[in-house]
Formats: sequence, C-alpha cells, structure tokens
Amino acid sequence: MELPEVWTAFRAGWWLLVVSLLLGAGVAFGVSHVQTPLYQSSTQMFVSATSSRTASDALDGSQLAQQRVSSYAALITGPDLAARVIDRLGLSMTPHELSQEITATVASGTVLIDIVVTDPSAQRAQQIADAVGKDFPAIIARLETSPGGGTSPVKATVTYPPTLPDAPSSPKILRNLAIGGALGLLLGVGVAFVRSVLDRTIKSSRDVAEVVKAPVVGLLMRDKQLAGQHLAGVGSRAEDFRRLRINLKHLGGGQTPSVLMITSAGRAEGKTTVAINLGIALAEAGRRVTIVEADLRWPAIAARLGMDDKVGLAQVLADRVTVDDAVQRYGADDLSIIPAGPIPPNPGELVASGSMPALLEKLRERNDVVIVDAPALLPVADSSELAAHVDGVLLSVRYGVTRTELLGRAVAALERVGVTTLGVVLNVVPPGAESAAALGLGRVTGLRGQRERLAGLGSLLGRAFSRAPEASARSGAAWSSAEKRSSDSLP
Repeated sequence: MELPEVWTAFRAGWWLLVVSLLLGAGVAFGVSHVQTPLYQSSTQMFVSATSSRTASDALDGSQLAQQRVSSYAALITGPDLAARVIDRLGLSMTPHELSQEITATVASGTVLIDIVVTDPSAQRAQQIADAVGKDFPAIIARLETSPGGGTSPVKATVTYPPTLPDAPSSPKILRNLAIGGALGLLLGVGVAFVRSVLDRTIKSSRDVAEVVKAPVVGLLMRDKQLAGQHLAGVGSRAEDFRRLRINLKHLGGGQTPSVLMITSAGRAEGKTTVAINLGIALAEAGRRVTIVEADLRWPAIAARLGMDDKVGLAQVLADRVTVDDAVQRYGADDLSIIPAGPIPPNPGELVASGSMPALLEKLRERNDVVIVDAPALLPVADSSELAAHVDGVLLSVRYGVTRTELLGRAVAALERVGVTTLGVVLNVVPPGAESAAALGLGRVTGLRGQRERLAGLGSLLGRAFSRAPEASARSGAAWSSAEKRSSDSLP
C-alpha cells in the first residue's frame, strides 16, 4: 500500500483507533485497581572501618569497606537477616517471603547501601526497614570478628532512618493508563491496517477503475433523507443527480442515451434510488422521461412514490393490459412511471419474452429518455436478457458494500452479451471519503483541499470524455433518433 492509501485506511478506521485507545486505557485502569497497593520504605547504611589509629589504618579500612560492600548488599537480602527480622517483629511469613520484599543496591564508587522494603502495609514496611538497620550491623560484627576474639574491622551505620510512606508506590495508575492507551492505540493501528488490506469493497474511483472500463459518472453523498424517502428533493443531493444528468449527456456525445438500463451487482446497492432521481432530474431539464420498473421480483418504485401497483409492467408483458393502461404520471414535469405491478409467477420468462423489446421501442419513440430499473445482475439472469435491448447500462455501486469481485462478475455478465457499460454511479459516499474530497463534496479544506478537488474533477471529466467515443460507438444512431422522435404525446 502507498502512503496515501495507508492514510485513507487510518482515516476510514479512526473509530477503531479511538476504541482501541479507550479499551487499552480501560484495561490498564481495571488491572491497576485490582492490584494490591504496595508501600515502600527506604533506609541507607554506611560501611566504614571500625577504628583508624594511623593514616595507614584508615586507608586499609577504607579499602576493606569497599571490598566488602557488595557482599554486604547480598547478605541484606539473604535468609539469615530475614530470620532475625521475623523474630524481632513477630511476622507470620517465611524468611524467603520476607527476602523477596527487601532490595539492596550499592551506589557506584561508594560504600553506601540503599535498602528498600516493599510491603502491602505501609507501617510494616517501615518496621521491616528499621529492623534491617538494627540487625544487619550485628551480622557484620559476627562475620568479620576473628575466631580469637577482638573487634570487627568494619561496621555498618544507618545514615538515615526509614520513614512511614504516605502513598502506595504501586500500582502507578497514570503510568499504566499511558502504557495501556499506547498499546491499545498500536493494536488499533494494526487492526485498521489489516482491515484495509482485507477490505475488497469499492470505495473510490481508483477501485472502480480496477474492474470496470468505464468512468465514475456520478457521486452520490450519504444522506439521511435520501436513505429514508429515496427522493433527493432540493439542495445538495438533488445537485448530485443534476451532475449525473450532465455527465451522461457528455458520455453520449452531447445527448443522453435514449434507453438506459440502471442495475447493480447485488441487491440493496441503490439502483432504484438512482433510477427515480435521475428520471426526476432529466424531467426537470425538459426531457420526456419514462421510468420502467423491470425488477418484477422485488418491485419498490410504486411504494416509494405512493403509486398504484395493481397494474404494471407484468400485465403489459403478459398482454393483459396496454401500455397506456400501465403508465402513471408523476410530478409536474414530463415524467411517467410504469411500475412493476403485482409480482408474477414467471418474472424471468416475461422479461425475456418478445414483448419487452417491442415495448422499449414503443417507449423510445414517445420519449427522450427511457430509464429501465432492472434487477441486480448476479442474483438472477433477467438483467442480462434486458441489457441486449438497451443503448447502455449504468451500474450502481454502493460505497463500502459492493465487493470488487462481485462488481467484476457483473461487468463480465454484461460483456458476455455485448453490452456497453456507460459508467458507474458511486452512491452512499460518506462526507469524509477520499472520493468526496476530490470533488469538493467532503470536509477537506484549504490549499491542499483545493488541489485535490481540481485534480479529482479533472480526472473524472477527462476519463468521461475519453470514454465517450467508445461508449457511443454501438448506440450512436439510437441516441440521435431522440432528436427525430415522433410528435406523439404521452398517453
């Protein structure tokens, strides 16, 4: 992955970083609170010669003290001293257990021994440290005194007595929180990176270009109203569909395809929403538009637009009613709808029948644009049959849902029947997405944001114009027939 892709992955998975950070800090906080608080009490001992009558004796005593001090530090943590302390204080623990609570270190180049006692009780930690300071000189005297008697040449003196600790030395909650948060954040970074590497859903024009030899002609932002009502209404979301209308016109060499099929790789990827709102946008521009709901298995247009679904395309294809009986006007503009009607027992056979191409030709003569809302390509074969009778196909791709391999299979299904994929509509795009920022629809601001928008818009239009000759080669004659349409009015 390149650096921009890594940054995009982290930005898309920002919530993983936050959750991991909080989780790590929370675990550290919980562990800290279940740990037993420990208290530390310290004392220090100075090792020196017992007596120095001459300068030579003083030098010998100093050298002896330096030689012995490291050994004395080991004796302080040994079982002999621990047993003496236990007897003095009447502690209910073994010498080994007490030795584990005592540490002794020698300051480099000195004869000073720093002693630290760590215990769950602050008072007992002080008492043990004090007992060590009292009992250890006796051990030195016993070990250093010659068998014939006399005095020890070395002694240990307490330089400062132990104090009663007023706060536990561990757990260090703030330190643990910092460590836990850092570890959690690292975990989140790893999860976000792996998630991005394994994520094969479509999230940008670059992802589309890997699969489809057609440009992204529309970018539809995520919108609560559009998700609930499926109608763009007014405002920025309606503007998204106007941009799509303009891009389609450029793809057709200045004309919008006469018969345009809108489908998707799988279900619930926004094709019907695109069909409805694109039809409204075209009708607003003064075009005669008819939307044909050819998804006879999972019809939705009538319910979304509040129309009668008792009569529709299914009855027309079965020769039970005429086209005029099934067409319903919608809105104040020149927009007509042919809903699917009641779900038939043989939807595939009806769509594949000879009545379907005849119906599309009749509607082509009466309209500037006919939009066919077709079933998803992969679940059923209906759209592959339909595609052979239209001028081009527009694929609806849902951001973060449509998988790369599924989109590839859908494109392959269209190519097998020799159908041109005019373009791709990427919908439900979050405002913070890379694709949205490139067109100035996201949250990127400043000089960098302006550069990204210009570059993204230039790339999008450049690809659209470069594909126009290829996309219009098969159906140029059919598109131009829209200018010579019959003077017949809609029923």
